[in-house]
Amino acid sequence: MAIPVPLRMRRLGVTALGVLALSLTAVTLPAGAHDDRDDGDGPNAAAADCPPGQARAAERAGDNFKLACQPGQDLAQLDDSEATLRPGEIEKSRNIELLANIPKSGPFASEASFQSDLAFQGDYAFQGNYNGLSVYDISQPHKPQLVTQLLCPGSQNDISVHDDLLVLSVDSSRSNNSCDNVPMSATIKEAWEGIRVFDISDPAAPQYVAAVETDCGSHTHTLAPSKDGRDVYVYVSSYSPNASHPDCQPPHDKISVVKVPVSAPQDAAVVNEPVLFPDGGNPAGNYSRQTAGCHDLTAYPSKDIAAGACMGDGVLIDISDRENPVVTEQVRDTENFAFWHSATFNNAGTKVVFTDELGGGGGPTCNPTVGDTKGADGIYDIVGGELEFRSYFKIPRTQANTENCVAHNGSLIPVRGRDIMVQAWYQGGISVWDFTDSANPKEIAYFDRGPLSEERLIIGGSWSAYWYNGHIYSSDIQMGFDVFKVNDPRVAQARSVRIDELNVQSQTSY
Repeated sequence: MAIPVPLRMRRLGVTALGVLALSLTAVTLPAGAHDDRDDGDGPNAAAADCPPGQARAAERAGDNFKLACQPGQDLAQLDDSEATLRPGEIEKSRNIELLANIPKSGPFASEASFQSDLAFQGDYAFQGNYNGLSVYDISQPHKPQLVTQLLCPGSQNDISVHDDLLVLSVDSSRSNNSCDNVPMSATIKEAWEGIRVFDISDPAAPQYVAAVETDCGSHTHTLAPSKDGRDVYVYVSSYSPNASHPDCQPPHDKISVVKVPVSAPQDAAVVNEPVLFPDGGNPAGNYSRQTAGCHDLTAYPSKDIAAGACMGDGVLIDISDRENPVVTEQVRDTENFAFWHSATFNNAGTKVVFTDELGGGGGPTCNPTVGDTKGADGIYDIVGGELEFRSYFKIPRTQANTENCVAHNGSLIPVRGRDIMVQAWYQGGISVWDFTDSANPKEIAYFDRGPLSEERLIIGGSWSAYWYNGHIYSSDIQMGFDVFKVNDPRVAQARSVRIDELNVQSQTSY
């Protein structure tokens, strides 16, 4: 196995084993949730080369799902012979239990209305959806109740909460910054995308407060409260510039920093656009995606650090000066990481788990053909401020060729003295795994539904799976909102850990 190395050393090349995965990603990887940006000459133009029958209704959806149609890759060539589940069936370990499910409903019921990320505060869970957001009362986890739904279109609607504030990311070009909008081409200067801010002092009735436009929109965002608590900084991640888009110009080697005064959120504004990659980042031509922005940042505000998953680069960032984040370490894996997607610190802040979203979230990459080092997690120790690769982790179950499956969003489970996390794998389900020994990660629990269809690949599965106050909550793209209980001595102590608020991209210690 080749080992990814920091940029101060020789970069990895592409082996013969990477040829298949190159056909899954490489230069045809799409622009993600920029569903109104492709004007025929962008990365989706190659869709015409897809094998017959591979076109996907989700092509215009987000989080890279346009790659669901994989040019030059016939899914029949992928070995899914070990996949055993049928639609409606479930496979799970004995130590995990599905307590409750609330199906999609109302304005979010359609197949194209993808459920996205989750945030938590007190007895409430907040769930993003490409068409808006939902609020659930989780005071009784085994009987969650839908409190309200707010129609506010603009994918992905990734979501965070802080005190009385809620923030949504919008990365699809819209006609205006309100909730009453329609799609508008990003080639039009007046089109809008960025972040929206709401007042949730009454969680049952979120009130629109402000909007801030950011270059290339906001695919995801990360909250970092100021040290005096007066402001909350929003680090906006976006990517895939296009010369024909007035508000998303190349090279876009930066993030946007939005300052939101807690007592006056209507005054939210961009205060900095720091360039993270003055050298341009990972160049075109590698197995990894060319860097032109970041997909996601995870902050650890109490430690003044952040980790960035930036397309072709993984980085550590000093955020001691909240308005002026500075990259301190940079690493690439041009053999096994196609698209650096997200990051999770361990509680001590001495490790980072990076995810590789091979296939853009729309492809069936959990099979022996693709292998166990691509579309996986990469575990890095932080040693003397430098990222040192230790191992990969990928779920060991083969998924059907009609199931999109790849590493996605997860969170730590607060077990003192151990590094354990729960993670979503789209239609690969959810996995609980231990990376205390960075070089030898082990799965300890899992839950997996069968494919949504045996005839076509319907984008679905768990987008986010997070531990909050004793339970696992999962945002399932098609199935809705899930609550799980883990009965395992290895995580038992975590049930007694209580926090008032959880934004997984803004880590707190326990």
